[in-house]
Amino acid sequence: MSYQHQYLDGTRIHFPLGKVVCIGRNYAEHAKELDNPIPSEPLLFIKPGSCVVPLEGGFKIPTERGAVHYEAEIAVLVGKPLSTHPSEEEVRDAISGFAPALDLTLRDVQAKLKEKGLPWELAKSFDGACVLPPFVVADTFEDLTDIGIRLSINGEVRQDGNSAMMLNPIVPVIQHIAAHFSLLPGDVILTGTPVGVGPLRVGDELVLELPGASRFESRVL
Repeated sequence: MSYQHQYLDGTRIHFPLGKVVCIGRNYAEHAKELDNPIPSEPLLFIKPGSCVVPLEGGFKIPTERGAVHYEAEIAVLVGKPLSTHPSEEEVRDAISGFAPALDLTLRDVQAKLKEKGLPWELAKSFDGACVLPPFVVADTFEDLTDIGIRLSINGEVRQDGNSAMMLNPIVPVIQHIAAHFSLLPGDVILTGTPVGVGPLRVGDELVLELPGASRFESRVL
């Protein structure tokens, strides 16, 4: 099944699938669990739209490339162009929706790349490296500093975070991104993952949610 932006009620979103902008180490406890330094400014990297797959119906992982780690993140869908130091009001107006996403990482591959000081694309941009369910509309959340994100695997809660824990909150980090390069309708921003990341295995049963707003069940095929 190919990915298509849509809202929770099934309404198709007529934006092209764009780039996926990721904020690394945006939760202090997650940086600590991987023994990474906490960045002094947002750590940005980009996944291509070609890596996005739908959560619905399950998804596959490349088990032949070493450990595949899950990272549950609040995804923000961009609905209007943003560039050149947008105001807070412009950022809020440009947000089309929110969803709980999975940023998948080939952790063994990433470790080798980091040792050599090389970019992370091989570990972060493989086909299927971003798993997205439908979005809830932007006005679901009045306070963007209080959005929960939760991932359960095989009935056990593995990650349970909130945007209040972010080192770089949603609106300011989008302003930071847009100050460096344009964001376009259909782009997705992954806002970082809370503590609790770990390996996925074939057969794992997942529940991914923005508590109180959306909840999805899936499995690793």
